[in-house]
Amino acid sequence: MRRRWLGALSGVALLLCGPALVAHHSVAGEFDTSKSVTLKGTISKVEWINPHIFLYLDVKEETGPATTWALETLPTAMLRKAGLNKDTVMGKPGEIVTISANPAKDGTRHLAWIKQITYADGHQVQLAGQ
Repeated sequence: MRRRWLGALSGVALLLCGPALVAHHSVAGEFDTSKSVTLKGTISKVEWINPHIFLYLDVKEETGPATTWALETLPTAMLRKAGLNKDTVMGKPGEIVTISANPAKDGTRHLAWIKQITYADGHQVQLAGQ
């Protein structure tokens, strides 16, 4: 009887905790930290949400129309603890920035992890290692 309760309790715990464990990922697990891309474009949208912030950047291709990149970065809580907020870090829609980022490991086009943002006035915000 005791084994059944233990088994049932373990099953319930796995069902409750499983999705959270699978959902979280490491940067190196999803993004190729050995590669870097530099993107210059116009901020189209900022999603200051958990679990990670997203900045959408419209990048003008050499030939053809602009392509929107989804650029992921740290959670909101980490940036707030560092004294940063949405307006001081992510910029505003319409602002032109240059971003250094790590591209998606699986080859997903136009998805990357932000390492550094450089603003038109020259100041920079470092969000990950070089």
